[in-house]
Amino acid sequence: MNALLAINWEPQIRGILIIIMAGTVLCGSTFLILGTNLGARLGFLLSLAGLAGWMMMMALMWWSFGIGLKGTEPSWKQVPNESILLDPAAINSAGIVKAPVDVAADAAYTDQAAAIEKSLGENGWHKLAEADASFGQAAASGGVIIESDGTLKAGQYKVVNVFDKGGERYPKIGESIDFLAFKHKPHWIVVEVAPLLPQRAEPGRAPARAEIDVTQPHRYVYMIRDLGNKRVPAALIAFGSSIVFFACVYLLHIRDKRVVTNRAAGLAVPAQG
Repeated sequence: MNALLAINWEPQIRGILIIIMAGTVLCGSTFLILGTNLGARLGFLLSLAGLAGWMMMMALMWWSFGIGLKGTEPSWKQVPNESILLDPAAINSAGIVKAPVDVAADAAYTDQAAAIEKSLGENGWHKLAEADASFGQAAASGGVIIESDGTLKAGQYKVVNVFDKGGERYPKIGESIDFLAFKHKPHWIVVEVAPLLPQRAEPGRAPARAEIDVTQPHRYVYMIRDLGNKRVPAALIAFGSSIVFFACVYLLHIRDKRVVTNRAAGLAVPAQG
């Protein structure tokens, strides 16, 4: 009784039993039918070739469309020791821009932000529109880094700009044919975060519109794209299954050639009546 209750209430045990039963029924029944008609060894080769071929085709579909068994999804990762930058000097020292930002050291924080934005544009950084899907993804990742740092909490800041650079695919044939462009250049992004003025909540009234605090510097979250390995598990299954499939097909081909040779030479063993 305890064993039955464990199977009913433990999804791990139940899942393992389901996989074992499904594999036994699917593969075992096929092998049983082929083995009783063709013999154990030939039936095993045929059933294994069929299973490996099916696994290969399924894994190729997973690999092509990024579905099924997946690895790590692409994500934005903070640059070590340079993830949150507070002033133009830090922007320059991090290598985001080649030359120092042209702004006075005692300039207002709004002027510093404008100068940094101009310098980023001059150094090949592209400002993303808020409607761009990459804007939202980068803003969310930058917010996680800002909040984990502890300087600002949720609701105390606003993402005002997102700047993008790199990430081009190669090799390409011209500008339109990129079927073989499997490699990527490093993809960098800078998320500009502005602190907000504290808001006083009043019962029964809608919250006031958030306003940027001009007495605090803007934060710049510096991140790099981690491409992950989303399609690697499917690719490994496809390669492994293809090796097993073609090995079984080759063995079946060799067997057929030997049977033909033996029959031509009169060496085939006649079937017993």
